[in-house]
Amino acid sequence: MSKVRFGLIGIGNMGKGHTNYFAKNEVAGGELTAIVDTNPERLEWVRQQYGDRFQLFDNLDSFFASQAFDAVLICTPHYDHPGLAIAAFGHGYHVLVEKPAGVYTKQVREMNEAAARSGKAFGIMYNQRTNPLYQKLRDLVSSGELGEIRRTNWIITNWYRSQSYYDSGGWRATWAGEGGGVLLNQDPHQLDLWQWTIDMMPKRVRAFCHFGKYRNIEVEDDVTAYVEYENGATGLFVTTTGEAPGTNRFEVSGDRGKIVIEDGKLTFWRLRVPEPEFNRDFKGGFGAPECWKCEIPVGSSEGSQHKGITQNFVDHILHGTPLLAPGEEGIKGLTLSNAMYLSSWTDNWVDLPINEDLYYEKLQERIQSSTYKKETRKLDHMDVSGTH
Repeated sequence: MSKVRFGLIGIGNMGKGHTNYFAKNEVAGGELTAIVDTNPERLEWVRQQYGDRFQLFDNLDSFFASQAFDAVLICTPHYDHPGLAIAAFGHGYHVLVEKPAGVYTKQVREMNEAAARSGKAFGIMYNQRTNPLYQKLRDLVSSGELGEIRRTNWIITNWYRSQSYYDSGGWRATWAGEGGGVLLNQDPHQLDLWQWTIDMMPKRVRAFCHFGKYRNIEVEDDVTAYVEYENGATGLFVTTTGEAPGTNRFEVSGDRGKIVIEDGKLTFWRLRVPEPEFNRDFKGGFGAPECWKCEIPVGSSEGSQHKGITQNFVDHILHGTPLLAPGEEGIKGLTLSNAMYLSSWTDNWVDLPINEDLYYEKLQERIQSSTYKKETRKLDHMDVSGTH
């Protein structure tokens, strides 16, 4: 194979973004050849913008049967990601899926199992993994520069969204339409990076989700979560869409110092000797380890973003390049958000791995009382319209 042909599912905002860089031939070895969407207006938009450059389909059966591509790029509403991926694997295609991996881990686990059976390439659009800030943090942690992790704190409150944003679509901010609020819509990248940069998942979670606290919505718009790790470290994750001005500050502390990512910069406060060593040897009354403030150079770029993940996916298929964002890892960030919801719903601690059946039961209770109900969640009636 000298080129990977892509078939895109869903031509909403995200689908249009992917189509744009493909149309400019910005992915070496990759080509967009087909698009499917159930909304005729969106397909007409493609015709007006690109003429007959791509094969267009209005149903999945014809799309999958066409063999006009080697891999699919899924850009549909959250609930449909796993079902579409499973169908694509069943037809022998590679799969690259937009975030989040799904809405609940039970369906995502089934997607991961289908990927393993298929032997095909499987990636997820965690484009923030291309950001040099987080790549450098991961490098400093994995190389031992920070020592053993003791605490993680992420305040990500600059997701401000007005009521008019939520009112722009009946599916927005509903359990049946999106499956969640700020944790599932705005925060999947941060939840992924939270565990990816330190290569650790918590062992238990206690969260307080406030549903419709600042906006007239049924899902959460304000969250404070506390986590504990197996090695004794602790963590805090704070997020909201109702605060202005917001903050985006990620702080990781270890026994050799701390690293802070904020305002596009990475700063390392590095201890000259590890804290446990200083504590063992120091005999004075008051004192602290000598600390150096280091501005770590990472460049000004935010990374190659979506296009970079797609390029990496193509390189993986053609040349065996390791995947930067393997699709199977999508379940990790989703596990964190599911655990936070379940903790709030049960008003209790949640151990990881979570009770997936209990989570699904609690989610269904909220869907049944949702103001927006969608009855076409079965695979043969999948919604393949693009996300907004």
